[in-house]
Amino acid sequence: MVIESKQTTVAYRCPECGAGVMSVVGLFSLSADMINLKCTCKKSHMNIVYRKSDDQMRLTVPCIFCSKPHTFNVSAKLFFSKDIFLLPCPYSDINIGFVGEANNVKAELARTELELLDMLEENGIEDFGSLHGDERDLSDPQVLDVVSYIVRELDAEGKIYCDCYPEGREPLPDGELERTDSEYEIEITEDSIIVSCAKCGAKREIPADSMLTAHAFLNSDYLKLE
Repeated sequence: MVIESKQTTVAYRCPECGAGVMSVVGLFSLSADMINLKCTCKKSHMNIVYRKSDDQMRLTVPCIFCSKPHTFNVSAKLFFSKDIFLLPCPYSDINIGFVGEANNVKAELARTELELLDMLEENGIEDFGSLHGDERDLSDPQVLDVVSYIVRELDAEGKIYCDCYPEGREPLPDGELERTDSEYEIEITEDSIIVSCAKCGAKREIPADSMLTAHAFLNSDYLKLE
């Protein structure tokens, strides 16, 4: 297979206006090693970088939930060969990035939009712009309480993982590492909760500045620190 002849469709949903942003990307269009896929509202963009050294694609994707984008590394072979490849927000079950065949990407964008609209309605939010704009409620202590409770429940159930784990513990079948005795520290800030491993220093910051973020985190089955 000659990978240079391949192209694929890439998309994300703008966290400001809610529009689906989609474009065809080929390796030739990455001749400068980087492209920016911008929304027409000019308030968000997805950054795609091709690293020749290890044949990897690095995607920085805006998130509909979080104040900061998420970064994903995908092999170029996988990037250009999959019919559909989904990039999820680490804190929810909602996919924020889409790569693959054009019709499949369009279908996933439509399906995800319905999920988001349901979540917005459940949380009393009228539009996508309110998720990251000045209208969101930053002072509701219930948001931090909910996220903190979920984190502590995951910790108590041994469902917080990192690259180090107690001697004698075996990896779970899906490759995650089991931790049953807590060595994790939880730091509560004004609008987030930071979970870190006291042993290896791996950490994860969980946004807790809106009820929508807390609602999304309710769906988490585990927490992986990096």
